[in-house]
Amino acid sequence: MLGKELTGKVAVKVHSGEQGNQNFIRPDFWKPVVDHVNGTIVECNTAYSGERNTTPKHLKTLATHGWSEYFDVDLLDAEGPDMELPVKNGKHLTVNYVGKDMANYDSLLVLSHFKGHPMGGFGGALKQLSIGCASAYGKAVIHGAGDAKEIWTADHNKFLESMAESAETVIDFFKGNVVYVSVLKNLSVDCDCCAVAEDPCMKDIGIMVSTDPVAIDQAGIDMVYAQTDDPGLPHFMERVKSRNGTYTIDVAAEIGYGTKDYELITVE
Repeated sequence: MLGKELTGKVAVKVHSGEQGNQNFIRPDFWKPVVDHVNGTIVECNTAYSGERNTTPKHLKTLATHGWSEYFDVDLLDAEGPDMELPVKNGKHLTVNYVGKDMANYDSLLVLSHFKGHPMGGFGGALKQLSIGCASAYGKAVIHGAGDAKEIWTADHNKFLESMAESAETVIDFFKGNVVYVSVLKNLSVDCDCCAVAEDPCMKDIGIMVSTDPVAIDQAGIDMVYAQTDDPGLPHFMERVKSRNGTYTIDVAAEIGYGTKDYELITVE
């Protein structure tokens, strides 16, 4: 339907889910689309404590959650050194640090669980491209708006701007050979990175597919807003608004690697 073929060796970016999280999208759900592109599941270590912040612990989590059972799995930053992707015209970043194994792939399928997020307001395609594809050190740099030491203390809007800046580097690396799938289900205000997460507050909405990360995130927000009869809508959007979450979409559109304008085609 998109008219876009992912060629060569395909990396499939997922969220492996923190140990204890009940909302992440399971590997059996994703299996048909991963099999269709003959892809390899890719992930990166986290910059915060938990069960995914070191290579041994993250590999164990990937196995516990079933990813290794269903698919070939590659922890991109399992070993250093990181690969450095140049940031074009960044306000805060000059380099985006990603796992060196990214060099082994020709195209990228971004599978996103659209949901809330404690810091970013929401998580979708742009978060997967930026924080999701960054190495553990790269995540700290993005959160710190260029300074890893400021990981939890940087100005919030500068962090959101840094996410938008870093996302472009991954698109550039794959020369635009990227497709995005966003699943609007298990709509919790918390991310799959939370070991203790709030249960979903809204009903499932559906699945979106696009070649534009900005458009698919904007469409996700718009589809949530459209659920005016869902009693959980105010709670979900309070999380997005209180973190200025849609600002990341605005900055990405201003940078110019996507547009907030889109045509929504419904497929039954």
